[in-house]
Amino acid sequence: MSLDKMRNIGIMAHIDAGKTTTTERILFYTGKIHRIGEIDDGAATMDWMAQEQERGITICSAATTTYWKDHQINIIDTPGHVDFTAEVERSLRVLDGAVAVLCAVGGVQPQTETVWKQADEYKVPRICFVNKMDRIGADFFGAMEDVQKKFGATTVAMQLPIGAESSFEGVIDLLTMQEYRFDPSDEGETITVSPVAANRLDQANEWREKLIDEIAAANDEIMELYLGGEEIPVEMLKKEIRRRTIAKEIVPFFCGSARKNCAVQPLIDAVVDYLPSPLDLPPATAFHTKKEENVEVACNPSGVPCGLVFKIQYDREAGSLCYVRMYSGKIKSGDQVFNVGKKKRERVNRIMRMHANKSEPVDSVEAGDIAVFIGLKLAQTGDTIGSEGMPVLLENLSFPEPVISVAIEPDTISDRDKLKETLEILSKEDPTFTSKDDAETGQLIISGMGELHLDVLVTRMKDEFKVAARVGAPQVTYRESITATCDHTEKYERVIGGKENTASITVHVEPNTGKGNTYTNNVRKSNIPGEIFDAIQRGITNSFGSGIQYGYPCTDIAVTVTEIQYDELTSTTFAFEACAVAAFDEACRAASPEILEPVMNVDIFSPKEFVGDAMSQVTQRGGLIQSLESKTTEEVIHAQAPMAKMFGFSTNLRSVSQGRATFSMVFSHFQVKVGGLGNAW
Repeated sequence: MSLDKMRNIGIMAHIDAGKTTTTERILFYTGKIHRIGEIDDGAATMDWMAQEQERGITICSAATTTYWKDHQINIIDTPGHVDFTAEVERSLRVLDGAVAVLCAVGGVQPQTETVWKQADEYKVPRICFVNKMDRIGADFFGAMEDVQKKFGATTVAMQLPIGAESSFEGVIDLLTMQEYRFDPSDEGETITVSPVAANRLDQANEWREKLIDEIAAANDEIMELYLGGEEIPVEMLKKEIRRRTIAKEIVPFFCGSARKNCAVQPLIDAVVDYLPSPLDLPPATAFHTKKEENVEVACNPSGVPCGLVFKIQYDREAGSLCYVRMYSGKIKSGDQVFNVGKKKRERVNRIMRMHANKSEPVDSVEAGDIAVFIGLKLAQTGDTIGSEGMPVLLENLSFPEPVISVAIEPDTISDRDKLKETLEILSKEDPTFTSKDDAETGQLIISGMGELHLDVLVTRMKDEFKVAARVGAPQVTYRESITATCDHTEKYERVIGGKENTASITVHVEPNTGKGNTYTNNVRKSNIPGEIFDAIQRGITNSFGSGIQYGYPCTDIAVTVTEIQYDELTSTTFAFEACAVAAFDEACRAASPEILEPVMNVDIFSPKEFVGDAMSQVTQRGGLIQSLESKTTEEVIHAQAPMAKMFGFSTNLRSVSQGRATFSMVFSHFQVKVGGLGNAW
C-alpha cells in the first residue's frame, strides 16, 4: 500500500464520550468485524482485556488495521480515564492524526482538555465527532463553541444534525448540500441520500456560507470563485480543508450517534479525506548518539531502518508483543535490529498485524506503518530500534511521576518470585507503574497514577497472572527536593583487594522547579575515558531515586558536574560511581532539603442542587475551589486538593449527592508539605 493511502489515527476523548463505541462502528463498517459488540454487554472488540469488559472502560490502547476505499487505516483506541495517562501519551506520540470524540451533552470535559493539550504538544492534526446526538440535552453548536472557547481553535461545521435528542434522524452534508439518513433495520449500512428539505435550507445555506468563508480566506483561487458568485468544485474545497486541517489551522466538526449507528460512515470518509498520511507530516526529529546532535528522519521506505517501540503487551504464548511505529526504512521478520538506547542487538522473530486481540503474520513492515514485533526481549516502551550504522534516538516519551503507593505481599513464599516476575512484566508494559523494595520495612511497594490504576493492575495480577497476593491501604508517595544552591567537592580514596581506587568530583546542585530532575556534565577532557562519565551519570541518576533524608524519590533538582580529578593509574569506574553518589548526597543535604506532597486537580460534576455539599466535601479536605462552570445539565467544580486527604472521597461525594455527583482527579504538581512528615501518615 502506498504511503499516501495510509492513515495512522487515534480516537481520543473523555471517559464515557463513546470513544470505543465509535471505534467499534468504524471496524464494523470497514468489514473487520461482522457483529457489532457493545461495551454495555461487555463484548466490544477493542476492549478485549477481561477487566475492560467488566468495567466498561478502555485500559490498553489496542492497535488495529482496517481498510476503507482502498486506504489502510491504523486505528489506536486510547483510554479516556485520567489514571491511564501513559497509554494516551504514548499513543499520541506515534499518531499522524486524531479524531476527538465529544459528548453532545457534556461538550469539552476535563479529560478532553488533558488529551487535547497532549495532542497540541505532539502537534497532532484533528477532526471532531460530536457523538450522542440522540441524548437529552444534545447540543452540536454548544460543543463547537466549547472547543472554540476553551482551546482557541478555529472550528468549522462540515455537517448539521437533522433534529436532536429523540428526534435526531441524520445529518446534512454542507459540501454536497444533501441529507443523509441511516437505516436502523440493517445497523445503519443502508444510507438514504436526499436533497436538503425546504424547512432546513436557510440554516444549511447559512452554515455553508460560514464554511466557505473560512476556507476562502486562505486560498485566492477559491476566494475569486466565491466573490464571483461561481460554483466552487467540491474537490477543490476538500483539498483546501485537508491542507488547513493538517496545518492545524482549522478543526472540522462532524456529528452523529455511534450507538444508534448513525453517521459513522461519513466520519470514516473524513478520516481519509482530511487527516494526514505519513508523507504529509514533517520528518521526525531524532538525536544522533555518535554525532551528538539532532537529525531529521525522513519517512522513506528505502532509508535506514528506524522505529519506536510505543507499547508493550504481554502475551502468555508469545511473550512480549512490541508495538512499533516505523519512521524510516524496512524491517523483515528474521532481521537483526539494534536497540539504540540499550546498545544491544536483538532478532525480530515474527511481525504481526493486529486486529484488537487477533493477529495476522506479515513478512515485513515499512516506514509510516505500525506493526507488532515478537522476539524482542530487552525492548521497553520508548526504545528506538534501528541499525548500528545510524544510531539515532527518537524523542523519548516522558511520563508523569506515580503519586500513590500500596504495599503488596505474596500469600506464600513460593509466590514471591512469581510476583516479582509479574511486576517486572507490568512495569515494562506501563512506565507509570513502578515497584521497589522498601529497605527499612522489607515490604514490596507498588506505585501508580491513582486508586483505579493500582486497582486494575492488582486485579490483573490475580486474574491474568494467577499471583495470590495481599494488598495494603494506599499511601501517598511524597517527594524530596532542595530550596538552595550548593557546590560540593567529594574525594574518594579506598584500597580494595590491594588496589588503590581514587576519584574526585565537584558538583553544583540547584532547585529546578517544575522541570523535573536534570543532569549536566560540563567537563570535557580528552584524557578521561567515556566510561568514567557514564559511571558518574549512573551514580547521580540512581541517587535521584533514593532520596535525601527520608528515602523518597527526588524531584526538581538540577545537578551539574563542574570538575573531575582523574588519575589514570588509580581512578576506576567503581570509584567514580561511588564518589558521585556521595557528592550528590552531601550537596543536597547542605542545600536546605524539603518534603513535597502531590496536589491533584479535582473536577466534580454535580447536579445544581448538590453543588454546595460537593464544594464543602473538597474544602473540608484542605482543597481550594478554583472555578465553577455551568453546563446545561450539571455544574462543574474545578478544585485543587492534596492527594493525602483525597482517599475515600468518592464514597463521601456519593453519599452527599444521592449517588448523582461524579469526579475525576489528575496529578497537578508537587508542593511543600506543611509540617514536614509529622502528620503524613
